[in-house]
Amino acid sequence: MVAFWKFTALRLGIVVLVFIIGLFLQLGIVYSAIVAVVIAWCVTYLFFRKMRDAASASLQHRFSGKAAPLRTSTEISDAMAEDEAVDRHSQLGVDADRKPRPTKD
Repeated sequence: MVAFWKFTALRLGIVVLVFIIGLFLQLGIVYSAIVAVVIAWCVTYLFFRKMRDAASASLQHRFSGKAAPLRTSTEISDAMAEDEAVDRHSQLGVDADRKPRPTKD
């Protein structure tokens, strides 16, 4: 996933650079933005093929279902607490797929 962020930062940097040059040349905000996006796309497409391929491969891996799920520290600590509770109390079971019962108010 790092390759994706590197490629994104490169393309964004080129957009900003060309946009500033367009403003310096007094092309106007809208025209500078359009030119910046087109030039950034062309430059990265023509000259950064390996980086683009690595970025697309990392995205493909992430969304293929083969990548490990991203878990927050809260999810990890909750899972550890559940595992410890199950280990401590053998009759206790955790079924994450079961829908919770409605509470009576």
